[in-house]
Amino acid sequence: MKNTRDKEYLEIFSEQSKKSRISQKYQLIGLMIADLLNDRSHKSLYIKLAKENNIERLLSIAKDVASRKNIERKGAYFMKILQRERSPDDRHAIKRD
Repeated sequence: MKNTRDKEYLEIFSEQSKKSRISQKYQLIGLMIADLLNDRSHKSLYIKLAKENNIERLLSIAKDVASRKNIERKGAYFMKILQRERSPDDRHAIKRD
């Protein structure tokens, strides 16, 4: 009987671990950007960018890149655009508005 309960518990625990645990707006935005760019493998990068930068601007760039059909590596293209937007004095982050 105990083995059945343990097995059921492990199944429930396994299902819960698959669900995302989003508690902040920037986490949701980061995941949205990852989905727009078809780049879920780098979701933590997009979450970090959303936490530290202007969310509206990031989403705008991601939507623009996602709408372009001829780009194979949308995540890389997105990052290149971010790099170009940075001023020479600020190489680490896009300034918040």
